[in-house]
Amino acid sequence: MASRRNVRYSRLDTDEDGYYSGIKHNDPRFDYTPRAMDRIPWKSIALALFLLFLGTTLLFLSYFIFTGHMGGDRSQAFGLLALGFLSFLPGFYETRIAYYAWRGAQGYRFASIPDY
Repeated sequence: MASRRNVRYSRLDTDEDGYYSGIKHNDPRFDYTPRAMDRIPWKSIALALFLLFLGTTLLFLSYFIFTGHMGGDRSQAFGLLALGFLSFLPGFYETRIAYYAWRGAQGYRFASIPDY
C-alpha cells in the first residue's frame, strides 16, 4: 500500500461558538447539569428499602423453617429462600448505591439509580 506523504491538511473553519461550520446541533440527551445528577429518586429508594426488608423477612422465615423453630415443609422453606434471594439482592444493591451516594463516596451518584 502506498503512503501519501505529500498530502496537505488544513483546519476546518469554526464559528464563534467553537462548532465546525455546518455541524451545529444541540442534543438534550448529552447536556450536563450537575443539579440533574444530584436529584434524589425517592420512589426508587423506597422500593429498594421495601425489597430489602421483604427479602430479609423471607430469608429469616426460611431459616426458621429449616431449623425447625417454625412449622412448615422443607419445600416451603426452599420457596421462601428463593423468593428471599430474589427480593433481597436488588434491594440491597440499590440501597447500597443510595447510601454511598448520600455519604458522598467517590464514584457513587444518585443518577446511578433508575427513577420510576
